[in-house]
Amino acid sequence: MAANTSPIPLLTPYKMGKFNLSHRVVMAPLTRNRSYGNIPQPHAILYYSQRATNGGFLITEATGVSDTAQGYPETPGIWSEEQVKAWKPIVDAVHEKGGIFFCQIWHVGRVSSYGFQPNGEAPISCTGKGVTPGLDGGDWSPPRPLKTDEIPHIVNDFRLAARNAIEAGKGKTNRGILYHLIAPITRRRQVLMLMKADIFYLTGFDGVEIHGANGYLLDQFMKDQVNDRTDKYGGSLENRCRFPLEIVEAVVNEIGADRVGMRLSPYANYMEAGDSNPKALGLYMANALNKIGIVYLHVIEPRMIKLNDKYETPHSLLPMKNAFKGTFIAAGGYRRDDGDKAVAENYADLVAFGRLFLANPDLPKRFELNAPINRYNRNTFYIPDPVIGYTDYPFLDVPA
Repeated sequence: MAANTSPIPLLTPYKMGKFNLSHRVVMAPLTRNRSYGNIPQPHAILYYSQRATNGGFLITEATGVSDTAQGYPETPGIWSEEQVKAWKPIVDAVHEKGGIFFCQIWHVGRVSSYGFQPNGEAPISCTGKGVTPGLDGGDWSPPRPLKTDEIPHIVNDFRLAARNAIEAGKGKTNRGILYHLIAPITRRRQVLMLMKADIFYLTGFDGVEIHGANGYLLDQFMKDQVNDRTDKYGGSLENRCRFPLEIVEAVVNEIGADRVGMRLSPYANYMEAGDSNPKALGLYMANALNKIGIVYLHVIEPRMIKLNDKYETPHSLLPMKNAFKGTFIAAGGYRRDDGDKAVAENYADLVAFGRLFLANPDLPKRFELNAPINRYNRNTFYIPDPVIGYTDYPFLDVPA
């Protein structure tokens, strides 16, 4: 009897817009609190490059679009020249291994405190209602609602952050340098055939993911349990989604729809941001994003709840998957087997893995070999150490 050589669904190739992915295992955005002074650090070069594969898709940790966007210690930004410069070697290291790399851009909104804000000012949001102090361990300060005429300024912050992301990594290199950078991951003959000039420009991030999930600023506007506005950005579902969609349109106009994705969590109640009709919210956004034409939609799986001593997922992402015309990425506690099932049953095109990728830099290889998985240590998720719990998780000891 012949051996079973059927492919592992997660490890089959996939074309995401113009990007040819060699597998469907996505590195999810993971806040790591190791960007001192909001500036990406050299240790991030190793961290991301460890997890990069030829044709693999990685998304950065959430990255602030302005000095008002911060709410956690030592998270990176991409609004200043110094930050953009610091991202360049990280982007180049991922590209040298053939990875596709998107920068997740965010604004935390009311999930912040005076200490993170310029001049100790109040955090901004759609509302004056704050997050309960102590929730998730944070000392959250009461926010102030954005004035209607201030909203275009925040939209512009996202636009500029997207431009900066595409610039992060750009720079001149000569023929010999490019040959040695790329040749290890591609055929040297193909590289040489592509060289038609003595000077080339390395690209920055391949695109951006707009963070519209997890109770942060865009999610605050979308959710009716938070948004209590009476202007054109509040009230109806269409009005509540207006601000996030204005951001998407501005970013698309700046860098192109084929470089833009968005992350949503309509079913979540993270940071006290819930919605009375999450299914309607999810479908509205999926259809609105179709009109803009972004390359992917990244959605967090509804949380499991306990029913009669059994955990069940009361909602499904399938209606959103069926509505959205681009690439659909599912996230939320997936393992190898249920990730395979999601792809095999067309529930998702790609599956994002967070904690497993954090603890297993060679996660796609482990999935390929069905090898044991490193256990992650929650106690080191958010410590500022540049090595422990960051770049010291072991790789498989397998012959090359």
